Amino acid sequence: MIMPPTERESQAQARARPAADRAPGPAERAAPAAGPAAHGAEHEPQAVAERYARRAGLARDRYSLLNPDVWQTVQERQRAMLRLFARLDWPDLTSRRVLEVGCGSGGNLLELLRLGFTPRNLAGIELLPERYAQALAALPASVVLMQGDALQVKLPDESEDIVLQSTVFSSLLDAPFQWKLAQAMWRWVRPGGGVLWYDFVYDNPRNPDVRGVPVARIRELFPHGRMTVRRVTLAPPLARAVCRVHPALYTVFNALPLLRTHVLVWIEKPLLR
Repeated sequence: MIMPPTERESQAQARARPAADRAPGPAERAAPAAGPAAHGAEHEPQAVAERYARRAGLARDRYSLLNPDVWQTVQERQRAMLRLFARLDWPDLTSRRVLEVGCGSGGNLLELLRLGFTPRNLAGIELLPERYAQALAALPASVVLMQGDALQVKLPDESEDIVLQSTVFSSLLDAPFQWKLAQAMWRWVRPGGGVLWYDFVYDNPRNPDVRGVPVARIRELFPHGRMTVRRVTLAPPLARAVCRVHPALYTVFNALPLLRTHVLVWIEKPLLR
């Protein structure tokens, strides 16, 4: 369940309205018959929390921006996003509304602020209370933050220019829950906007708590979207190894697309005709 809003979250009341006041979105009116059923999906949020708890023992400095492999990964993704916004002919990002599903401690929203988005037009949903608290501490007060299961959030249809997910779906091992979340995200996107997706496509044999999401699966989740796919991110174990030799080797190895493990995907919602 979504926690009651704090004083800082009062702006979320203007962004959201009760589900009874919301007309069914396109994905609700015409969900494909082949879409997975919702059986068992209600248990997935708790399972996700347990998976993250098991990862708590990982060395925190592995993802520090002081590491050459990390800052090069981040900068590569930022460059790809900026090229995307330029291709969309969005020269002024200040008016664009963005919702991040699974905003963690707020790192991606901070990146968007640096790229030119306005705090009052940014929002995030985070399942884990400790990460939500970190995001509250890190982000400007005008960024709307909500804590809980994203499927319980009631937002207006077609209200966001971008709905962002970054390495969230690879942590969702329940296919019906993936489907339901994808449909909610699609419903929140306005025509002409889109879902911005960053995640890895291959399974990690050392981590059974995650699963790669191939491009074919992304197409299944968003069958009505127009997809633009860009392969990014040198395989992290390889990136760490080569950067220990010299940071410049990241670019050398990343020149080979087969060594990239992630995709940055723009899933555009067509304009109404």
